[in-house]
Amino acid sequence: MVVELISVGTELLLGNIVNTNAQYLSRQLSKLGLDCYYQTVVGDNPDRIKAALDVAYSRGNMVILTGGLGPTKDDLTKEMLMEYFNKEVVLDEEAWGMMKERMTRLGFTEFTDSQKKQAYVPKEAIIMYNHHGTAPGCIMEHNGKYCLLFPGPPKEMQPMFEEYALPYLKQFSDKVFVSINIKMISKDVAPITIVGEGPCAERLGDLCDNENPTVATYAKEDGCLIRVTAAAKDRDSALELLQPMVEKCKKALGEDYIKNIFEDI
Repeated sequence: MVVELISVGTELLLGNIVNTNAQYLSRQLSKLGLDCYYQTVVGDNPDRIKAALDVAYSRGNMVILTGGLGPTKDDLTKEMLMEYFNKEVVLDEEAWGMMKERMTRLGFTEFTDSQKKQAYVPKEAIIMYNHHGTAPGCIMEHNGKYCLLFPGPPKEMQPMFEEYALPYLKQFSDKVFVSINIKMISKDVAPITIVGEGPCAERLGDLCDNENPTVATYAKEDGCLIRVTAAAKDRDSALELLQPMVEKCKKALGEDYIKNIFEDI
C-alpha cells in the first residue's frame, strides 16, 4: 500500500507553525511497513486541496489528511472531501453529544451552528471520535481509494491515530520496517572530533548500495548517523537481517570511531 500525506493549513505554508504531524505520521507508517513517497502541504483552498488529492491518487491509493476540521469558515477540508468522494452528509449524534459535553465542561452554555458543523460527517464512513478535542476524524473508502482525515492539533491527531487508524491500517501491511542507527564520532583526536558524512560513506563503500537491508548516511551536528533499515514480515525477522549488516558496517568504519548503536524506535 502506497500512502501519501497531505497537510492542510495556510499557517503551515506561512511558517507560523512547524508541521510535526507529517513527521509523526511518517514514522508510524514506516513502523507499519506502509510506503510513503510524497508529502504535500496545501493552504485552506478547496480547489488546491482537490488538485492535491488528484495528484496523490495518481501516485497511490491511500491519502492521510490533517487539518481543516474546525468550526471556522476556512475549515473546509471535510466538506470538500465529502463532495470529492460523493458522500452524503449526516449528523453524528454521538460526536455532537461528546462535543456538547466537552464544551459544557469548558463553560459554554450555548452552542452555535459553526460548532455543530464539526459533528456532520460522511455517511457510511468510519468515524474516529475525538476524546481530546471537538472535531471527529473519519475514514472514507470509495472505488478503491482510501482517505483518512484527522484534526490538525497534534494532541488530538496522535491519540486518534493510535486508537482508530493504527488497527485499521494493519490490514494493508504485509511487512514492517526496522532500523538500527550507528552514531559515529572520532576518538583519535582530543578533544573528540565530529566525523563528516563523506568519510563515513567512503568507508562504507558498496554497503550503501545494498537493497535489504539498506544503509544510509546522514550528517548531524554532533557526528554522522548511519541508518541500517530492513523490511521483513515481523520485527524479529528484520533484526535477523540487520545484525550481519550492522557488523559489516562496524568493520568497514574501523576502530578509530566511537560507535553508539541503538534501534530506531
